[in-house]
Amino acid sequence: MQKRLITTVLLAGALTSVAAQDGFTSLTNGKDLSNWESYGGQAPYEIDGDVITGTAVVNTPNTFLCTDRPYGDFVLELEFNDDAPLNSGVMARGQWRQAGDIRRIYGYQVEIDPSARAYTGGIYDEARRGWIYPLHYNDAARSAYRQGEWNQLRIEAIGNNLRTFVNGQSAANLIDSVDASGLICLQVHAISEELAGKQVKWRNIRIKNNATEADRMDAVLAPVENLLVNQLSEAERRQGWRLLFDGQSTDNWRGVKLDEFPARGWEVADGELRVLAGNGGESTNGGDIVTKETFGNFDLIFEFKPTEGANSGVKYFVDPDLNRGPGSAIGLEYQILDDERHPDAKAGVRGNRTMASLYDLIPANPVDVDRRKEYRIGDWNRGRIRVKDGKVEHWLNGYKVVEYDRFSQLFDALVNYSKYKDWENFGQWPKGPILLQDHGDAVAFRTIKIREL
Repeated sequence: MQKRLITTVLLAGALTSVAAQDGFTSLTNGKDLSNWESYGGQAPYEIDGDVITGTAVVNTPNTFLCTDRPYGDFVLELEFNDDAPLNSGVMARGQWRQAGDIRRIYGYQVEIDPSARAYTGGIYDEARRGWIYPLHYNDAARSAYRQGEWNQLRIEAIGNNLRTFVNGQSAANLIDSVDASGLICLQVHAISEELAGKQVKWRNIRIKNNATEADRMDAVLAPVENLLVNQLSEAERRQGWRLLFDGQSTDNWRGVKLDEFPARGWEVADGELRVLAGNGGESTNGGDIVTKETFGNFDLIFEFKPTEGANSGVKYFVDPDLNRGPGSAIGLEYQILDDERHPDAKAGVRGNRTMASLYDLIPANPVDVDRRKEYRIGDWNRGRIRVKDGKVEHWLNGYKVVEYDRFSQLFDALVNYSKYKDWENFGQWPKGPILLQDHGDAVAFRTIKIREL
């Protein structure tokens, strides 16, 4: 595939693409907003020449100014200038549904974020799944946005790949197949009273419709985040990712106290690996399952869907030979729990048995971001465990919620005051299998993939 290099120059105060002019058309007519429609709240939008200005007002939900037609495969280029700390965004393939008297916009939103979090160019699934490409996945891009200035944004939505660029820096690189087409929208965020009157402006808004692979920017890309169910992208394969569960086979797994996969208590159906409901006891139905391989430094991604009131977990650095009697195998645990309904959430110390916590050791709380821990019961969540040279991270739905060093004095102290204090070198074994826990409650797993680091 032949790609063209897109370069940018500063011309008359505006960043303008030098190459690939052919095929782009303006989304503004220079006169009015007759080819745009307002959705959601009541924030006003005005146009002056090719500059669209949105003004934040109180007591109204998120407001979106959207194109009067949907777009499928396209390259969108624009510039924006945002009054900090007002949050904003650009919808790419935006969808809408009627919610009472409001036409509610939802779907892929490319973030404009002047806060210290610095997620401009990241992808948020508005009113649906939340963060699907936060810029903690690509820390280098968090400094691309220039506060108080005009910034250039480029969005490439081609096939199932959504890529974003901020001032020429690759920000997000998402593979997902939820929406193939939709509206392009400019957001004015709902606000508190102190932000009234803050504005966000967009100019030079132009699109190349029916774009193809040849229209992509030739650049060093952000890390790929693939949300396709039970599938690997070519980029992931090149990076060493492989599936531990492909939606059909249990060949990579066995019962923790068995030589084969359990004959009961687990099932594979509809592309899901499901632990079935039992009596709520620990490993009393089909029992835990573990990978046949062991892992030391690794990056593990998995999706999970807990039922109401469920308790389960994903364990790592497990020693299957410990605790051969009743109960679960011993290892570090990424907790899966319905915090609102299961009593274990109130046990332990300071919430260290809640969703995504390092069970009985470290409670899950968002790291470096001012946002509550988000998860869904009865729907899919994305978990991630990353281990490199003793440094460990837990991620939940796009947020890093736990980080620790398993060889540190602090970790030793936490273990000494936990239920694991009697297991020698707990959590510090060089390798171990990955475990999915049977805790007697129904939980489904899919898209379980790993790469060794």
